[in-house]
Amino acid sequence: MTDAPDPIDRDGLRRDYWKTVPMAKMTKPEWEALCDGCGKCCLNKLEDEETGEVVLTRVACRLLDDASCRCSQYPIRHQFVPECIVLTPKTIMDNLYWLPQTCAYRLVHEGRDLFDWHPLKTGSAETVHAAGVSVRGLTVPEFEVDEDDWEDHLIEEPI
Repeated sequence: MTDAPDPIDRDGLRRDYWKTVPMAKMTKPEWEALCDGCGKCCLNKLEDEETGEVVLTRVACRLLDDASCRCSQYPIRHQFVPECIVLTPKTIMDNLYWLPQTCAYRLVHEGRDLFDWHPLKTGSAETVHAAGVSVRGLTVPEFEVDEDDWEDHLIEEPI
């Protein structure tokens, strides 16, 4: 496994902070470092109107880099995708229903520990991919799939 540079700066963070620091008290770097880089949040989702169940599709946001599982324009993503969610301690409750089962934001909110493959535990941004939890190599760009055909691209959680 070759380690690619981690786009999230995880240096200088408090040790195991996610276990003891309330989400609302985390620093911006600590908050951002919770992201494991799986790319699932950048997948288009379908919601059943009757049950409210949300399912993931392989259809990725046009800004997702399939190789790195990162947003190719993260700092300015709202210029291209105005509806992109900004997850914060204040907005997490509104977004829990669609967050992936393996998502660190969900786990920490629920008082659970991070998985052993999480970059905060391993020191490597590649372990999420090695564990088979990311969407690396699994996505199709949204501009290649008609929205009426998204149901043909459903994926089961957890990946």
